[in-house]
Amino acid sequence: MAWVYLFVAGLLEIVWAFSMKASDGFSRPVPSIITIVAMIASFALLAWAMRTLPLGTAYMVWTGIGAAGAFIAGVVFLGENVTPTRLIAAALVLSGLALMKLADG
Repeated sequence: MAWVYLFVAGLLEIVWAFSMKASDGFSRPVPSIITIVAMIASFALLAWAMRTLPLGTAYMVWTGIGAAGAFIAGVVFLGENVTPTRLIAAALVLSGLALMKLADG
């Protein structure tokens, strides 16, 4: 169950990062509220996952899902640039996630 909590926590990290951008510096109420609620839920699920999973693994997977997901959301929904360097960086993040999962069995 810890991996499910961690995965959902990572997805919520994408939500709060995206809604934080949409909040325009917390000047827009609805995206600001979504940001705060998603942050709290994401941290709570991360904490529950850390009851079982090692700190380094849980934190790396959580930030990796959030970083890769925010990159994808930025490209798909906000029209951010896709360059070879950015794609390589995203691939490295995902490779690190896969290796961390393999290392823990």
